[in-house]
This record gives sequence, C-alpha cells and structure tokens, in this order.
Amino acid sequence: MKKNKNIIITIAHLATWICFFLLPYIFFPQSKDIPFDISKYIIILLIIINLFLLGFYYLNTLILIPRLLFKRKWLLYVVCIAACFVAFFYVPKEVAHWITGNDEETIRQEMVQQYKAAREKARLQPNDSSKQNLLTHKPPPIYKRNSDFRYFPGSYAVFILVFAVGTCLSVMQEWKKIEDHKEQIEREKINTELSFLKSQINPHFFFNTLNNIYSLAITGSAETANAVMKLSSIMRYVLTDTQNNSVSLQSEVDFIKNYIDLQLVRLTDKAKVDFTTEGEIENKQIAPLLFIPFIENAFKYGVSAKDASSIEIKLNVKATAVSFSVTNTIVKADHAMKDTTGIGINNVKRRLELLYPQKHRLEVSENNNQFIVHLDIDLV
Repeated sequence: MKKNKNIIITIAHLATWICFFLLPYIFFPQSKDIPFDISKYIIILLIIINLFLLGFYYLNTLILIPRLLFKRKWLLYVVCIAACFVAFFYVPKEVAHWITGNDEETIRQEMVQQYKAAREKARLQPNDSSKQNLLTHKPPPIYKRNSDFRYFPGSYAVFILVFAVGTCLSVMQEWKKIEDHKEQIEREKINTELSFLKSQINPHFFFNTLNNIYSLAITGSAETANAVMKLSSIMRYVLTDTQNNSVSLQSEVDFIKNYIDLQLVRLTDKAKVDFTTEGEIENKQIAPLLFIPFIENAFKYGVSAKDASSIEIKLNVKATAVSFSVTNTIVKADHAMKDTTGIGINNVKRRLELLYPQKHRLEVSENNNQFIVHLDIDLV
C-alpha cells in the first residue's frame, strides 16, 4: 500500500515537472514572424534555469522548510531564500557561458545578424505578408547593448511561483500531519477510556452474579449446575467477545437472556420479568455491554420480595437502527446505597457519547411509580 502510494507521488512529481519545463518555450520572447532558430546558448540557458528551479524546489521543501521554517528559525530561512534568489540571477548565466564558451555580446551579435538577414529576405519577397511584418516590427530589447539577456520574461515570477507552491504544499502537509496526529491521540484516548469503562463493568457484574449462584448453592437448589453453565457462557462472552469494538446483536441478546435467567433464580413469584425482541437481529453489529447496565439497574432497584413488581424489557430492531427500552417498578430503597451502585447510568452515557456521537438518543424518566429508560441507536 505504501509502495503504491510512493509510486503515484513520484509519477505526479514527474508529470508536474515535465509540464513546468515547457513553460520557458511558451514564454520565450521570440516573435512567431521571426524565422531564425534559438541559439545553442539560449537552449542551454533554459535547461540550466529549469534544473536550478528544480533543485531550489527540493532544497526548500526537504531541507530549508523542515529545518528552519518549522523550527521557527524565520530570519535564517528568509536569508537562505534571498541567497537562492540572488544566485538565480547569476549562476545559470555563468554556467551557460562556461558550457558554450561564448560571451553575451557575441551571442547578441549573432542574433542581430540573423534578425537583419531575415529583414533583408523580407524586402526581397514583398508578396509574403508574414515576412512583411518583420519590416514594421522593432528588434526585441535583448538585441540592444547592455540589455538584460539572461532570462525569458517572467522567469523571476516563475522562481517566486516555485517558492510559493513548494512552501504552501509543505505547510499544508505539515498541518495535515499534525491533524492526523491529533486524531490518532484522540482515538487512543477514546479507546483507553472505553477499555476503562468496560473494565468497570466486568467486576461489578460478576460480583452480583456470583452472589446469586452462591445463594443457590447454599440452599442446595437443583438450578445450581444450570446457573454455573450460564455463568460460564456469560464469562466467555464478557472476557472474549467484548474485547472487540463491536459484537453481533445476536450474541448480545443471548448474553442478556442468560443474565435474566440467572436473576430469575433468586426472584419470587411476586416479580414478573418480560423480555421481548422484534425485528431481524441477524447480521447486525453493535457495541458490547450497552444494554446490561440498565437491565442490571432494573433488577437491583425494580423488584421486591414482598410487593408485586415487574420489569419489561423490549428490543426493537429495524434496518438501520435499534430501539431498546426498560420499564420497571420503583421500589423503595436506601438512597445512600443507591448512590454507590457501580458505574451507573452515567457510565453508559459516556460510552454512548464516545461510540455513537450524534447517533443515539437516551431518555430516562419516572412516570406513575415506574422508572423508564428508552435508548435509540443508529447503526449506520
């Protein structure tokens, strides 16, 4: 994956520079009506200018910006850029002179001779309208003595363009790198917090379940063996499956059923528990252990051994959403004890904020001596 990405970047760089190298020929100050060829000196000069700009681009993006600009050595960075700009005035010209062995005045005289020869030929062919334009055009400024004969028009602007593009791209890449790093830190923070919240669930849940099985064993109940098997299934689910970010909704439903069965063992006939599911639960994924705190809370504070009480649990599954509700009778309890109940609803709210931001709706209310929890979750 990374190798393919590097190949694509390399191809993009090559394509960009090929297009860029064509710019001097597009902007070269030669009238279309002038028939003479570009001199060897000009061709070499244009090639050297392109190579200089190419080297300056990578010098700026790979060395100067990372080592100076990003480290806030702004003055030194400006000095280096200014030095490169000054070198752009002289280095390509001197290298071109060294390669060709000609000085600037000799090259200018050769071009003037070509221009005069073209004008003379135009006088001898008065019927050629394209050549007659030479008679009315003035010689380009570079043919005059002491004129600037170093670069094509706009070359300094192109230098600034190369500088601006390289700097902007580097700054944008650095900004994206910083943003990606922030997102990674945030994801790690969320995963750490979620792991901590789930670790709070496990001891609290197992403590209550073991107490129930202990009660069965003390009374010699025939349901003890069955309860141990259900606990084994619950432990396997909590300690293995819930380590993933999501589980199948079917597994979560089976887990809830096993939990309810273990709770029913200790309840009397005065307590009624109803758990119903609607819709297709197959092939649906959901974050683990989201529903159990509400169900656990209902069993803890919604049933009584003396008075009639009830718990109604509903799970309605739609194509892209899940609707969950728990309604239980409010039983009078010690409020001091109620304030120290494990992770409580606040823990679930925090997990929902982390796992389903802007994709859930949780309502907790009391009505006619009933405690009602309603939770809607969008699965897409």
